[in-house]
Amino acid sequence: MADMPEIGKISPEIFSELIYPRLGAKNKSVLVGPQHGVDVGITEIGGKAVSFTTDPVFIVPEYGWERAAWFAIHILASDSVTSGLKPRYLCIDLNLPMEITKQQLEISWDIIHRECEKMGITVITGHTARYEGCHYPMVGGATVIGVGELDEYVNPRFCKAGDKIIITKGPAIEATGIFAAMLPQVIEKEYGKALNEKAQQVFYKMSVVEDAMTAVGIGVRDKGVTAMHDATECGIWGGLYEVAQAAGLGVRIEKEKIVVEESVEEVCKLFGIDPYASISEGTLLIACKANKADEVVGALKKKDIKASVVGELTKPEMGMTLVEGGKEKKLVHPIVDPFWRAFYGALDKYKS
Repeated sequence: MADMPEIGKISPEIFSELIYPRLGAKNKSVLVGPQHGVDVGITEIGGKAVSFTTDPVFIVPEYGWERAAWFAIHILASDSVTSGLKPRYLCIDLNLPMEITKQQLEISWDIIHRECEKMGITVITGHTARYEGCHYPMVGGATVIGVGELDEYVNPRFCKAGDKIIITKGPAIEATGIFAAMLPQVIEKEYGKALNEKAQQVFYKMSVVEDAMTAVGIGVRDKGVTAMHDATECGIWGGLYEVAQAAGLGVRIEKEKIVVEESVEEVCKLFGIDPYASISEGTLLIACKANKADEVVGALKKKDIKASVVGELTKPEMGMTLVEGGKEKKLVHPIVDPFWRAFYGALDKYKS
């Protein structure tokens, strides 16, 4: 029996042992059920494909209330769009700490409302209250619902060996954005004002909504994108492993081809974490038909989204391969994201 992880998401082994065998009543309308490494579930309702994704409402007051609320809603929407379907509805439960004020709630909700308006998302139900025992940053949960045609959604089961892998923005987007928001004085002292300002700009790259909608605009399944995954906990290495595993395929990745945003390598070095294994909300992993890969990358670049073709899915017997410095080695799942320990360690060190 597998052990529970030290912190963060449960492992594939725990998921398979405890969660997957117990999924309630069976229903033939489910097109995509719970699967480790897949961000959404999809069902057929009224002849349409309807996607569902659920996550915590994650609000960190120390980011500043406006940035915290922007981050919270884009985390939710970013998982939803990996289905390829446009997000349409939001159900949100806010279990707020007693110390939140009316003004703070107003600022937060106004940002959530405005970002939902921009993305075409309608709030349809929810629950809002203050309770004892509730604490930041996990202040509730929410479900985003997407709607589209039955031939519009993407999923790892549509992937085949030979599909190219595209990565947007590169590693450690979230890790860099959070460090920049929380410890700007530390970054500026080490690297200067110019690099600190670049790190600050990474914060608003922590969304894959535009990335995903741009990519599927080229085409889906046999005409383009076959699957997408938001590289959150355990970063690019974890995300690539999960995509290949969910597709039942191998993968071959060339590390040097992965784009990297300015300031990421310096910030990760400062706080002692591997950027490629670190949390990276805002980084989209895209599996795509080979003959459409360059067109997808071109469309992303037109939106000023850095992206590159970094490898391909392979036959399962070829396994998970990472090419680094011209040498091949096995691509392994990090299991535990190094960001959390480094982040809380840095807060203790620099905020005390």
